[in-house]
Amino acid sequence: MTEFTKTLKVRVRDKHANVLRCQAAAVNRVWNFVNELSHRSIRERGQFLSAFDLHPYTKGAGKLLGLHSQTLQVVAQEYVTRRKQFRKSKLAWRKTHGVRRSLGWVPVNTGAAVWSNGQVRFHGQHYRVWDSYGLSQYKFRSGCFSEDARGRWYFCVVVSVKPDRRCGTGSVGLDLGLKTTATPSSGEPLQAGRFYRDQEEKLAVAQRARNKQRVKAIHAKIRNRRHDALHKFSRELVNNNGLIVVGNVSSSGLAKTTMAKSVLDAGWSTLKTLLLYKCESAGGIFLEVDERYTTQTCSCCGSLSPNSPKGRAGLRIREWTCECGVTHNRDSNAARNILALGHKRLEVGIPFQKAG
Repeated sequence: MTEFTKTLKVRVRDKHANVLRCQAAAVNRVWNFVNELSHRSIRERGQFLSAFDLHPYTKGAGKLLGLHSQTLQVVAQEYVTRRKQFRKSKLAWRKTHGVRRSLGWVPVNTGAAVWSNGQVRFHGQHYRVWDSYGLSQYKFRSGCFSEDARGRWYFCVVVSVKPDRRCGTGSVGLDLGLKTTATPSSGEPLQAGRFYRDQEEKLAVAQRARNKQRVKAIHAKIRNRRHDALHKFSRELVNNNGLIVVGNVSSSGLAKTTMAKSVLDAGWSTLKTLLLYKCESAGGIFLEVDERYTTQTCSCCGSLSPNSPKGRAGLRIREWTCECGVTHNRDSNAARNILALGHKRLEVGIPFQKAG
């Protein structure tokens, strides 16, 4: 059976937080040094430094800063990758202190961390973790120690795993929205969760009291509730379907409107990410198609009906009747059209998959 890569995330015991914060501060110093060095090279010589060019400037600094030598290399590689991604000659500084400080990050190269005596051993230190995956059965690849907004540390590592389950045989189209977070072409929709709005009053009280820890805890609860609902919904879809087609709706544009709270609370991007990696692990197919006119097109006759809801003004219209006489639910009709678009794309050719 073909293996695939997966990132496992386990929480590190709080007693190791001080050690990791010191390493994270050193990583910030390396990042800022590389940032300034690269910017000077571009400004003075017009030359973009690659990760290979940056390595000699950080060689030997690991002993002085208390970092693993391979961590310095990963920092340089990550910097060059992000500089190309954002197309900037200089990136933001990583801040160790202050209100806007950067969350802790200590990268780990392949083979630098191993599982030893029930603990993660890295750079001469042993870190106890809450092992919820049975890490002893995996060979660690690249990874990192990362900090969240509440000061909790996690060990994230890439491993190779075999699929533990197979996808279903059905196919489904998904229409993402606000009234319902996701409406499938068949089955029960995922109702819009009021994760943020339910906690909005408590959040306001904590903010007025300037209780930062309480504010962070509420935000974490909101995120955990949202992820729990999306994980359960996506798992059910993958278990029942081998083809999942989703519209390419983007939350970035709608987040600038009066619907921003509802759009960000829906978690469309997170749902797509969950469906993508779960389909890959189960041997299914995930497609994202252009959803233009899927709401206005009749899924029965295929015509662009003049009676259909149009634009943001038509968001209030939940049902409409086509000229052919069929009455449609707005979201279900769009989901069926999205599924049809996915089938049309597959007519060009189904991606080759090796037999398990």
